[in-house]
Amino acid sequence: MKLDFIDLGNLSIAAANMRGKGKDPDVTDLLPSIRARGVLVPLLVRPNCSEGRFEIVAGRRRFTAVGAVAREGGAVRPIPCAILDEGDDADALEASMLENLARVQPDEVSQWEAFVALVKAGRSVEDVADSFGFEPRAVKRILALGNLLPRIRTLYRGGEIDAGTVRHLTLASKSQQKSWLALFDDEGAYCPTGHQLKAWLFGGTAIAVKHALFDVADARLAIVSDLFGEDSFIADSDAFWSAQMAAIEARKADYLEAGWSDVVIMARGDWFRSWDYAHAGKRKGGRIYVEVRESGEVTFHEGFVTTKEAKRLSGGGGEDSDAVVGKPVRPEVSGPLNAYIDLHRHAAVRADLAGHGGVALRAMLAHVIAGADLWRVDVEGQRAPKEDIAESVETSSAETAFDLKRRAVLAVLGFDEDTPTVTGRPLNRPPFAPLFARLLDLPDPVVLEVVAIVMGETLQAGSEAVEMIGLHLGTEMRQHWSPDAAFFDQLRDREVLLAVVGEVAGPEVAAANAGEKGKALKAIVSDCLEGANGRAKAEAWVPQWMAFPPASYTTRGGVGSVNSAASVRHELAASAEVAEAQEGDGEEHPPLAA
Repeated sequence: MKLDFIDLGNLSIAAANMRGKGKDPDVTDLLPSIRARGVLVPLLVRPNCSEGRFEIVAGRRRFTAVGAVAREGGAVRPIPCAILDEGDDADALEASMLENLARVQPDEVSQWEAFVALVKAGRSVEDVADSFGFEPRAVKRILALGNLLPRIRTLYRGGEIDAGTVRHLTLASKSQQKSWLALFDDEGAYCPTGHQLKAWLFGGTAIAVKHALFDVADARLAIVSDLFGEDSFIADSDAFWSAQMAAIEARKADYLEAGWSDVVIMARGDWFRSWDYAHAGKRKGGRIYVEVRESGEVTFHEGFVTTKEAKRLSGGGGEDSDAVVGKPVRPEVSGPLNAYIDLHRHAAVRADLAGHGGVALRAMLAHVIAGADLWRVDVEGQRAPKEDIAESVETSSAETAFDLKRRAVLAVLGFDEDTPTVTGRPLNRPPFAPLFARLLDLPDPVVLEVVAIVMGETLQAGSEAVEMIGLHLGTEMRQHWSPDAAFFDQLRDREVLLAVVGEVAGPEVAAANAGEKGKALKAIVSDCLEGANGRAKAEAWVPQWMAFPPASYTTRGGVGSVNSAASVRHELAASAEVAEAQEGDGEEHPPLAA
């Protein structure tokens, strides 16, 4: 590699450049500096086919900015360039990606285009992951975008499809993707997204490979995996159920050979209601009940008899107490009639529930805490990328205050106060019935306190929900946060540091220290916040990104809180336009119900 100055007319964008496709990038943030001082950081280039001409591997934004200055009529000097050796496409791609990742974060589709080119150039997934500080799984997830039709990738790049929908679309065949795009383009059609998309792709319930009781590889069933390669599903449900029922029958034969009186295989979709049965050993006539879910999951309930049989066994005394229970008699109602009964009772309760918001709130709360088959609620894990950030959050006054209120709610509900969360997890969920009964006994103010804690536990960090709730409550970060070592350790952008110095020490101090390094600027900020070294103390300072509403220090963006707030403002504005249009249509809109 060597350094040289090359005329603008002898440079062009290389195909290997990560941002080499599409329209020119936004360079408004670079233009003032380029106009005043020209290009200071060399572009990364390599020779192309023509003598004296070079193509740009990394530095397209600087090249575009120089071109803009030239079109304005400004003076343009030869551009400093670092010239790579000829022929190494992989090194060129790697250089382009490293530079772009260090500056403006590219979208996942751009990353996919570059990663594919790197793999084709001989790099392994592990090599790519090591070079860019990615987990190998993250590289594989980005490479999986290659399973998508180009138009779907374009929609994802433009933000018209969310990440959850894209993940499920990677499970789809090309024909299914085309069908989905047709629904997406049809304004009058329902286009499934998110979790609904998975059911649409599999024609109903998606059957996970993990539920198979047989060796899926030996059965040679077609399998599809999602974007992360973590969840795999059976493509042919009929073939799955044929093999699954054969495996259940084999297990039934094993149970009977082991001496169990009977093995009852329940109809697919029927529930094993534990309150209708009682435990009974093998010698007492206990049976095996096989519960088969539509999801493919199978549960073997060992050693049960019906509650009526259990009463007869316990109440007879003497020899009768050891009597062996006979074969089960035919049930009073068939499976379809049971479904008829369940659905009509469900409809009746739902109709009555619509008029009792307090009961519905308690049932909803019990569902969130205890879990239900139709619900999926996750607890915010507060995962931090570094240990010092995790410790900063865990020891903050806000987290301490929330934890005190959480422990009070745990006590009210009768839970162990050392339980990490009120909201249940798969292995320690309390039953719905006693929890719902307890909530019915609590007055409304106490129930609302429980709601607040559960909402706090399931509130996603960095989401629009945080922005809206914080704005409504008027959350004042000064009451909950103060700068600590973990914050200053992450604060490294010099332009931002200068802006912060201007906030805490004044614009004159910022201007006087414009040439100082980041360490010196941090020291000034620290002195102002502590009132040390002769500097006036800046009381209760909070960086603009953390306020409600948040703001950026530069035009570069890339701040999650600011992006979320902008999305909130956009959605509120759109909602206001709809409301205004409805008010102006001359029609009266009646209340929801009389």
